[in-house]
Amino acid sequence: MNNAQPAPVGAERPKAIFDQVLFQHVIGDKWGVEDAEKISKILKDNGAEEIERSSPNNPLALDQVTHIISTTSDFPEYHITQERLLSVVKPDWVIASINKNKIANPRQHSPDPKMFFSGLVVCCADLPPGDSDAIIGGVLAVGGLYSGGVTRLVTHIVALTLDPEKCKVAIAKNIKCKIVLPHWFDDCLRLGKRIDEAPYCLPNPEILLRKPEDRIPDAARPDLYGSSSAVPPSLDSPRTPQRELTVFKNKTVMLSSDLAIGSHLRGTIEGLIKGGGGDITGSVYNSDTLICQYRETRDFRIASGAGQDVGNLAWLYHLFSHNTWTSPTRRLLHYPIAKKGLPGFNDFRISLSNYNGEARVYLENLARAAGGEFTKTMKEENTHLITAHLHSEKCDAAKEWNINIVNHLWLEESYAKWQIQSIANPRYTHFPQRTNLGEVVGQTEIDRQAIKKYFPEGVDDDSSGVEAGVRAMKVKDQNANFKVPVPNSSAAHPRSSGRAPEPVPIHSDEPTPKATKAIRKPSNVTPLRTPASSRYTNNEKENDTPSTTGSRGAKQKAAARLHEMAPDIQLYEKEMKRVGGVTHGGRKSSDHKVSDNNRKRSISKDDENSSEVEEPGRPVKKAKTKEAPAIQLLITGDKRWVDDTAKESRERAHLKDLGIRIIDKGLKCTHIAVPRIVRTPKFVASLAHAPTVLTLDYIDQCLAQNAKLDPEDFLLQENNDDKIRGYNLAQSMARAKVNKCRLLRGWTIYCTDGIRGGFDSYRDIITENGGICQLYKARATSVALVTPLGGKREDDDSQSTPDYLYLVSGTSPEEKKLWPKFRQMAQSKGRTPRIVNNDWVLNLAITQAIRWSPDYEQKD
Repeated sequence: MNNAQPAPVGAERPKAIFDQVLFQHVIGDKWGVEDAEKISKILKDNGAEEIERSSPNNPLALDQVTHIISTTSDFPEYHITQERLLSVVKPDWVIASINKNKIANPRQHSPDPKMFFSGLVVCCADLPPGDSDAIIGGVLAVGGLYSGGVTRLVTHIVALTLDPEKCKVAIAKNIKCKIVLPHWFDDCLRLGKRIDEAPYCLPNPEILLRKPEDRIPDAARPDLYGSSSAVPPSLDSPRTPQRELTVFKNKTVMLSSDLAIGSHLRGTIEGLIKGGGGDITGSVYNSDTLICQYRETRDFRIASGAGQDVGNLAWLYHLFSHNTWTSPTRRLLHYPIAKKGLPGFNDFRISLSNYNGEARVYLENLARAAGGEFTKTMKEENTHLITAHLHSEKCDAAKEWNINIVNHLWLEESYAKWQIQSIANPRYTHFPQRTNLGEVVGQTEIDRQAIKKYFPEGVDDDSSGVEAGVRAMKVKDQNANFKVPVPNSSAAHPRSSGRAPEPVPIHSDEPTPKATKAIRKPSNVTPLRTPASSRYTNNEKENDTPSTTGSRGAKQKAAARLHEMAPDIQLYEKEMKRVGGVTHGGRKSSDHKVSDNNRKRSISKDDENSSEVEEPGRPVKKAKTKEAPAIQLLITGDKRWVDDTAKESRERAHLKDLGIRIIDKGLKCTHIAVPRIVRTPKFVASLAHAPTVLTLDYIDQCLAQNAKLDPEDFLLQENNDDKIRGYNLAQSMARAKVNKCRLLRGWTIYCTDGIRGGFDSYRDIITENGGICQLYKARATSVALVTPLGGKREDDDSQSTPDYLYLVSGTSPEEKKLWPKFRQMAQSKGRTPRIVNNDWVLNLAITQAIRWSPDYEQKD
């Protein structure tokens, strides 16, 4: 007997998970009709409604859907979905929502390439709290998920060894997840790309077991074929798939006149498009797809402004070959190129290393399209070396010749954003140890918003000057209050092409109208239009609004000038965002009106310090500002924080609250804390800045007493060994203040790669003291024949002037082989060669004086 009671009349039924979801699928190579039907059934069974399409080639019904199911962001309507804030999710979003019994966050299941951790579920095993928090935050920011425990959904466990309990559970239960080192997440987040995790996988991670000089495997990229050039490899008839061509169905295509193709090939292309259900038009106003070669054309501007798909001939051939739609902005060389290249890029000579196959061809063509000069062989005149990793002869030579070494992301993002990116950005100089960055070549897309800044959209050169001016201004009310005196004339003179208009009045209570429509107005005034510069003076306004209806040449010059000023403008805007503003506290108090409620919570620094009339007898309250740490402290030779990151984070924060900031490099340090005079690279290099040298007791006492103590009570004193070596800190710091980091100014000093302590350490020491350090590998290099400014110093002797050319070297057999060639090179430049040990560099940096002793010279 069934005892179930019927639901009361009017009772609400349980709400389904996808109750308000209206969805459609994007069918592609990786997401077929059968796969879509399975997911559709799950969605419908849980309350969703599918908006039917008569054909997969028909446009999506964006006005009706709330969610789009797709494995890729590469479909025609994707950018429109982002503007309308529609959710585009991968199919695993449905499964995740079912498992949670609620709708999952679409961000964690987005097919957007920027969310490169989408689909990852990460679990941390026995990591320090700071490292764990950093990894979790980074993963969530780029589309991943975090799980506190080990479940079947976990895809990656982050651990240092296999000993943690979570790792043992995953192995015992045979959970299909990868156990990786934290280094993988660090490298991915630094690059902004997801690289292969194989070299980071436990129990035998390559990055810990392999030697740095071991060969890194090549990265094959056959998927770049067809997108490695802005021009098809062959201008013969395009290859088409065996099945029916459907990619152009319901598309109207225009072939621009700048393609420079013959009538026979043009007829073939038009026949293929029509045969696939598309149409051909000769007017850009009637098309929805434009094929052109250059961005400077009228057709490009109009089509881009109208939101059409704009690609080049290489993109068209790619569509023919694959019969699958892909965005022309998805691959950099599928988008029309600029005739003159990226401004400033023509000064660069670029060479490649460690890229092979299609990836190499792609980067070569990209460098040329950007306007740079590409050279297969690298010489001293090259400015940049783009490499996939740092193990090659070209990389060694680039270090020796001081050529900029960057990865391909610098080239791709400079081209995509149409602005030369700074090589100071660590993303462009980061090279994971066992990764060939060729595996992530070609993943950068054209930045549409950046391109708009330099190639304005929607401007039709054939339209009248008034129409172009109205569109260029975009904000109608800019000239709403503009008035000029009008001579006694009631005739309306329509503007003819190429002639400046007569001065006309603009009434403040009327919006600026479109020039193509007749507007009713009093009989004694002329038609409204965007005002041009006038000889009449406006007495009611301080500044006359400039005209936008002048000559086309003036506009182009202004645009070019604005383009040159773009880096300065961006830097200014960045500084304006900084707390305190650009010069005297940033924005004026009048720039932003603050409500009373907001004032109760926080008052800007400028408002507090603004000069106002003071009431008699009423004191003015001073703003409470938090002082910046007065002591910039560098710690070296101390092991208090080794293998204890939690203690390090805690004590660093405590010291910062006391006004003592711990820094990692000596460039800005005011104080150094050391156990004694040590010869670590940090200590020796930082002495050029004349810091105050303290004992480690200073840190201990500040932490113990919870106060910033007087550093003068903790000055370091030399011991007997220091005195024997000739070290006197007081004298060294006095000389450093006089030298002002110019002790070695005008000197070029060479170092071997095998020198004890490493080349980078000595480069930092020499550079901090104003010299130039070059890696010597017996290649042909230039020698800077420069003498020190100011002549000979008091503590110099005749042996220490730059008439001598120095090589800092060890005594290994490999280094000794370089000595004869170094002597020959120095003599050919009119110099006396001197091969010295590392003590010469260390002692001159510590004493801040250039002195010579025969003990420094290396003997054969």
